[in-house]
Amino acid sequence: MDDIDRNILRELQSDGRLTNQELAARVGLSASPCMRRVRQLELDGVIQGYRAVVDPEAVGRGFEVLVSIEVRRDRETVEAFEAALRDIPDVIEAYRLFGSPGCLLRIAVADLAAYERLWIERLTALAGVTEVNSQIIMKRIKEPQGLPVNA
Repeated sequence: MDDIDRNILRELQSDGRLTNQELAARVGLSASPCMRRVRQLELDGVIQGYRAVVDPEAVGRGFEVLVSIEVRRDRETVEAFEAALRDIPDVIEAYRLFGSPGCLLRIAVADLAAYERLWIERLTALAGVTEVNSQIIMKRIKEPQGLPVNA
């Protein structure tokens, strides 16, 4: 990966809707070589997809919670727990961690009542869960902007 590839990545992370012509102009290439580089970055798995950034309030999910969960640490339980998490649409991010807590979730729901229902009906009912701790997000200070792409 060279500086031009890194520039392409920076530009696309900033605005994934750039046309190939606009992208090429920003990174100092003509359209055809720029398109070839983007396609190669996609084929190599460097660019994994394109998404729209949606306002959580606009879709009724403006209440976000960070949840740390402890799960019994045997392989079967952990695998079942992770599979169950994938089936809960309110869980928008999930990470298995070294140490404690064993898992960190980011959850987006409509309001406190919706989170309480999720907590009671789904989270605490998951197999192997021994502890659930919730941190309600007061204010998002920094939005995800993509990964730094340095030389």
